[in-house]
Amino acid sequence: MNLGKRAFIFLILTSVSVCTACGKNADTNENSNKEKPVVWFNRQPSNSTTGELDLDAVNFNSKTYFVGLDMAQGTGLQGEMIINYLDNCDESLDRNGDGIIGYILAIGDAGHNISMSRTRGTRTALGTGVESNGEIDVTEAGINLDGTSAVVKDGTVNIAGKDFVIREIASKEMKSPEGITWDAETAGTYMKEWSGQFGDKIDLIVSNNDGMGLKMFEEWAHSNNVPVFGYDAIETCVAAIEDGFCGSISQRADVQAYLTLRVLRNGIDGVDVNTGISTQDEVGNVLTELDYYYSEKERAFKTLNLPVTKGNFNDYLDPKSTYPAVSHKLDATTHPKKRVWMNIYSVDDDFLNQTYRPLIQKYAEILNLDVTIVEGNGYDESSITDKLGAPSNYDAFAINMIKTDDAPIYMDILSK
Repeated sequence: MNLGKRAFIFLILTSVSVCTACGKNADTNENSNKEKPVVWFNRQPSNSTTGELDLDAVNFNSKTYFVGLDMAQGTGLQGEMIINYLDNCDESLDRNGDGIIGYILAIGDAGHNISMSRTRGTRTALGTGVESNGEIDVTEAGINLDGTSAVVKDGTVNIAGKDFVIREIASKEMKSPEGITWDAETAGTYMKEWSGQFGDKIDLIVSNNDGMGLKMFEEWAHSNNVPVFGYDAIETCVAAIEDGFCGSISQRADVQAYLTLRVLRNGIDGVDVNTGISTQDEVGNVLTELDYYYSEKERAFKTLNLPVTKGNFNDYLDPKSTYPAVSHKLDATTHPKKRVWMNIYSVDDDFLNQTYRPLIQKYAEILNLDVTIVEGNGYDESSITDKLGAPSNYDAFAINMIKTDDAPIYMDILSK
């Protein structure tokens, strides 16, 4: 073998050994999909029966996080809002004078930890919760006019100096025949059915979200002067507060949408995850402890909720406005345009489509991100995953599962 051939082989072997030392081989892309930034948002990867966090999902790689809201704090606020309302009522709230304040509870998704938390919050606040395995039972009660259900109990509320029984007379998961959860049309259908059956026994309506609550308000409650409480502070619901809708909870969509894309931007740029979040970036973007907190165990950025009532609803009439503290545009020369794949689990979800999506589009411009948004049908995960056929075309991923158990499906796709 001549010297030229020996030198050529030596160079090849040296190149391979260097790649082996850095954990890669000659056929591996340095930016493989399994190493790209991932944010699970809105639906925290978890067991849909127990609510246990899926630690494998939030630790998919070093650039994986969850962005959502503080469920317990928010449901506590909804409960306080309802109690404050009852404290200021008179006996006329008991529409048929039977001494029972009967309420209906619209449940969003029996297997969603946010929905479970909101159901617990309502039952805890009203004293109607029954403990099961150390927690308030979140099982739907069905029809409970006589108060004999095993999953809820009668509570007591004092109105204008008089004690009343408060009873969950009906509760149901609002799931469409196709399996779509948090379904407003289904809530409207049940409202028609229950109002026909129960009539003036219905004194109060509580919903796990605004979409269902607003449908029940429009379908029957408004014309019968029955108070309705929702959650999400979507634009149409906030506007309805002036017309009699009692109140909602803002989960700070403006902050959540920013966090979703900012965490991805930081991962793409290879900078500290807190840049522009707890640490001011070069153009002045920064959040405070009044906006969010970080849970290290859950690898989660969680926004703090705010009540929206008759007294302050004017401040929330445009929930699609970006948050001024984090609306400063990044320099495109130091933060060049990158591509993000994002999905919304259902085209019918009011909060995600009416509020979150417009905010994402605005923050994408601020953070120099080209975001491709695909939609699912709300009941079949493949309606989303079938649209993730070329992950190598993207620099980061924002994932909103249909079922909280389904994170492994996405992890498998990104690991190939």
